[in-house]
Amino acid sequence: MNGREKSDSAEVAVKPANKTGMPAAEQVEPRAGTEGNAIPQSTSRTQGRADASQARDRIRVAARRNKKEKFTALLHHVTPAALRDAFDAIAKNAAAGIDGITWRDYEADLEHKLADLHDRVQSGAYRATPSRRVYIPKPDGGQRPLAVAALEDKIVQRAVADVLNAIYEEDFLGFSYGFRPGRGAHDALGALSAAIYARKVNYIVDADITKFFDSVSQEWLARFLEHRIGDKRVLRLIQKWLRAGVLEDGQVEVPERGTGQGAAISPLLANVYLHYVLDLWAERWRQREAKGDMVIVRYADDAIFGFESETDARRFLDAMRERLAVFALTLHPDRTRLIEFGRFAAANRERRGLSKPETFKFQGFIFICGKRAKAASC
Repeated sequence: MNGREKSDSAEVAVKPANKTGMPAAEQVEPRAGTEGNAIPQSTSRTQGRADASQARDRIRVAARRNKKEKFTALLHHVTPAALRDAFDAIAKNAAAGIDGITWRDYEADLEHKLADLHDRVQSGAYRATPSRRVYIPKPDGGQRPLAVAALEDKIVQRAVADVLNAIYEEDFLGFSYGFRPGRGAHDALGALSAAIYARKVNYIVDADITKFFDSVSQEWLARFLEHRIGDKRVLRLIQKWLRAGVLEDGQVEVPERGTGQGAAISPLLANVYLHYVLDLWAERWRQREAKGDMVIVRYADDAIFGFESETDARRFLDAMRERLAVFALTLHPDRTRLIEFGRFAAANRERRGLSKPETFKFQGFIFICGKRAKAASC
């Protein structure tokens, strides 16, 4: 995105370059359209998908109409067709859980297996299997723990998440981008770039929550879910997944905190947790406490806050530390920073005899601001 300013304006750049279009700051992005399926489908399966879509639309309308409504009958929407859609969404080469069953293994006699799985889910006979612990390298040289669920757990979690998304997509705020239908990292990057360029941003708070997925309070998460979910069977399913544990070195550990990163249901649960802990609170703080302009962009547990005034930035950072502590979360002491940053930061710092503004990272991209004679670009 390119824009023109008068002389003495600044340059705010994002590297690597964001090749996608940049939406207006903090706008809600349109949902991505459903791609066509080149494989012919049976009439019954097509009808099942149509029924499931219509059911989710009804849930969505009800959730939009009444923000305090609790949905007491949801599990019946996890139909055989919904389970089939969830199975199709799993990557064919996805790692197997402790059951050792791959996508290809389960595909054999699929309809019979899904019918049996559906019966077990609806009757309460379904049991969650412990996940398998694996580690992947992090950019900083450390290792990120992931929980690889068994295939049937992946299927049921995806199907349940699809139903719950119909509710929570009506609740989540516009500045939340992570793991949501029709949204992605580039949308968050574009919104942040547009906000820095168009809004009165002079300071940035780069918030890093320490080991978020491992720190989530399961007790608080259950309370948050109960604001909208009144179907006890769905709540019990989620508790089964949280309490199934993780197998590592031959031992099954059942943590008191956390939601296994890598599980299909975890992104939704993470967004629900941060919606109540951070998003609603930050939005109220912006409306009631901020003296100047303030912008917010969050992608999962990675959040950036922009401020017009340094005083607001410092007050918000102190208040956020206190707020997160109530819900078992902490800000990383070294990775959470408050920096002077914005279109005019370079010129302002130069007038005060200071060095160039610091950079910050968001979703793997580096944000840089500097002085330029005629144009500003991001």
